[in-house]
Amino acid sequence: MKLLKNTEMLKKKVVNAKKIFWGNLRKTNRDAPTKTRVEFLRKIPIFSKLSKNQLEEVANIVYERHYDENEFIFQMNQPGAALFMIQEGQVAVEIPTEEGVAQLAVLKHNAFIGEIALLDDSPRSASAKALEHTTALALSRDDLNTLLQTEPVIASQIYKSLATIIATRLKATNELLEKESEAAA
Repeated sequence: MKLLKNTEMLKKKVVNAKKIFWGNLRKTNRDAPTKTRVEFLRKIPIFSKLSKNQLEEVANIVYERHYDENEFIFQMNQPGAALFMIQEGQVAVEIPTEEGVAQLAVLKHNAFIGEIALLDDSPRSASAKALEHTTALALSRDDLNTLLQTEPVIASQIYKSLATIIATRLKATNELLEKESEAAA
């Protein structure tokens, strides 16, 4: 009887050890990139109000893109389809001018571009070009629309943050134009 109990206990220990081993192995493989993505997404203002669990949901739908030096992420007048968040590298935002190309901004780690594309497919108002090897995470409008159906609380928070950011930028642009108008008068 004692031998039977010891054998059963040993079997349970082996089963538990297997569960722990395989569970940890799967967890490490599955969660490692997600954890890194969650930490990165937390630094992007559009996602800053989301909880860890909500960020994990977003981390599962973004995709990683790599761009070589001088490769366009998107070009002016192309239909917008995604928001891009810069993990590594530098991106120039440019528009054509009569003299060539004007660089409006240089964006680095934790910056994002193309946020209007999450709202509609209107043509891009500028081009975005990698100045060096660049890694970016992209969130497509289609994936955000799907998230709206499956996780409406998360999607609505993203849309709310997006609206706040766009409103802030619009106010800043209006103030700049007002100052330039006053200076010209």
